[in-house]
Amino acid sequence: MIKILKANEYMRRGGLREISRPEIVAAVSEIINEVINRGDAALRELTEKFDGCRIDDFEIPKTMIEASARGVGPEFTGVMERAAKNIEAFHRNQVRQGFVMTQGDGAVLGQRILPVGRAGVYIPGGTAAYPSCLLMSCIPAKLAGVGEIILVTPPSRDGSVNASILAAAKIAGVDRVYSVGGAQAIAALAYGTETIPRADKIVGAGNVYVAEAKRQVFGIVGIDMLAGPSDVLIIADDRADPALVAADMLSQCEHGADSIAVLVTDSGRLAVRVRQEITEQLAGLPRGAASRESVERNGGIIVADSLEQAFDIANELAPEHLEIFLEEPFSYLDMVRNAGAVFVGKYSPVAAGDYYAGPNNTIPTSGTARFASPLSVDDFIKKSSFTYYPAGALRKSGDDIMAFARKEGLEAHALSVGRRMATQDAEN
Repeated sequence: MIKILKANEYMRRGGLREISRPEIVAAVSEIINEVINRGDAALRELTEKFDGCRIDDFEIPKTMIEASARGVGPEFTGVMERAAKNIEAFHRNQVRQGFVMTQGDGAVLGQRILPVGRAGVYIPGGTAAYPSCLLMSCIPAKLAGVGEIILVTPPSRDGSVNASILAAAKIAGVDRVYSVGGAQAIAALAYGTETIPRADKIVGAGNVYVAEAKRQVFGIVGIDMLAGPSDVLIIADDRADPALVAADMLSQCEHGADSIAVLVTDSGRLAVRVRQEITEQLAGLPRGAASRESVERNGGIIVADSLEQAFDIANELAPEHLEIFLEEPFSYLDMVRNAGAVFVGKYSPVAAGDYYAGPNNTIPTSGTARFASPLSVDDFIKKSSFTYYPAGALRKSGDDIMAFARKEGLEAHALSVGRRMATQDAEN
């Protein structure tokens, strides 16, 4: 049964915490080294070991992608296409332009916006296939102008790749698809193999081994974020429908036993009713066992003294998903400071954002919304500045520049300016 706690008691317990697992760190390190040293041969052995199938050619031909896309059927293909339009419309607003500024002394300064050359996208496959995540990852990359998007996704036991994943890849305009998963896929994207080219940026969510692999290769390659278990925090008062609140909490719990669902309310009555609803609804869920473990291990109902304290708790915990389950919810939106994605009002469940509305569903977890943001077009660009100083501009600023350099003990820096000024004097 889910716990009901007073606000101060819940915060003393540590809130939304993620437990470090050293054995995963060691296992992933070994996998990465295998791929670095042995390339495709290591990928084949690891795929056979972890996925139970032998893959000789990791790249999936475009003809197979086309056939799989047709096999999904027009009804769900239409759903994905409509979702893709929403995602594109939202993310198109994130596309930014560079700028150029000219100063009075003739100096020209600017910033260029450049896409990364190649993005690697990891999408889980098999029974846990998420075509929505593929659309959310690849469409912003396309809008950013990424040169090549390559997808890695694990095969099923029979060696096939989930058809809905391939159909989504076609809709999103993925350039190449490889049938490989796990930490070994991340290693291949980071370092390259005989078959899989190295990427400049890796995005996409996976299991704990995938997340750990992304952590270990960061610096060799860019990554989007280190994603932990999915979480939701709901703020509701006595007027909220307990059945809907419970349903939204359980929608996160079915991701797995590590998922986190928290209700913060100023109503003890609602707390009791939601707990009862969770117990009743668990009985009918297909993933009831994992959901029940999540509820009992990580779930919590916090009774706050007021709605103001409820928002203080939310900002402290910085949830991945925050639902404002209140009347006139927009009047509370400015009280939110730390949340990855906010769902405003009782008709805005997390599922609407996860699949369809348009905002990205790759969102910072484990309290990292204090400093991190959802996946966006910005994740696929680089910013590069440029500086042009004509002779007069360098003459005007030269003494200041040299003063800085000498203050920091860097005489050669100062001389690189001073010698140019001396050359100007000689020429004049």
